[in-house]
Amino acid sequence: MRLESKKKVTVNGKVFGGSKPLICLPLVARDETTLLQQAKAILPLTPDLLEWRIDRFDSVENIDTCMQALNALKKRMGTIPLIFTCRVDREGGCKKISPQKRLALLNAAIGSGEAEIVDVELCNGPEFIEAVKTACQKGGTKLILSHHNFAATPDEKAIHDQLLLAQDMGADIAKIAVMPNDYDDVLTLMSATLKARTGVVKIPIIAMSMGAEGGVTRVAGGLFGSDLTFAIGEASSAPGQIPIAELRQAMAVLYK
Repeated sequence: MRLESKKKVTVNGKVFGGSKPLICLPLVARDETTLLQQAKAILPLTPDLLEWRIDRFDSVENIDTCMQALNALKKRMGTIPLIFTCRVDREGGCKKISPQKRLALLNAAIGSGEAEIVDVELCNGPEFIEAVKTACQKGGTKLILSHHNFAATPDEKAIHDQLLLAQDMGADIAKIAVMPNDYDDVLTLMSATLKARTGVVKIPIIAMSMGAEGGVTRVAGGLFGSDLTFAIGEASSAPGQIPIAELRQAMAVLYK
């Protein structure tokens, strides 16, 4: 039996921090037509959640076009929760978008009532995060505060401190993704996650080691305290993601 989160977050019946980790599939389309085609193709795979990486969207700076696409997507998704993410460029985002435009886009998505969860990077700083948090509280949207390092894996204390910082900044869910240079780095990520889960981090956690070496964290991370893993439906959004059918088969051995 895996260690559950001290605090749980439930979104449309999906429980972060419960008895089993959730599986999320990314949407990475450049236009609305492709976005809806991707959703149609992966919904039969019955993911727990979808994430729309809107920073991949060609019209990401046109809020009206984005909200039109969001509305069409949610009509197709039904009750499956959506993580709405405009990833900042220095943490893997596809476009350099000003903080003001990203904040306006997030506010529009939250205000629409169609983004159940938004993911915002801790590197945006307290003022930006506070503005998003206030909007989330008004709109009933859950907030993921995240940190991504595509170059290396920090030491265990640094990883743990990032998760704790997300909690202290008011996140509903704390997320960290790091790049390993060897399997010792993978162990560091899992050890830090376990320390956070059994210690002072009470909110749900999403923690993963990227790349080929980090694949084990996408399958077994839930045993160490990670509450969601990302898989491939139509396309990947980060290195090391595993096709959902293969991921489910492997996870079925670990989570009874």
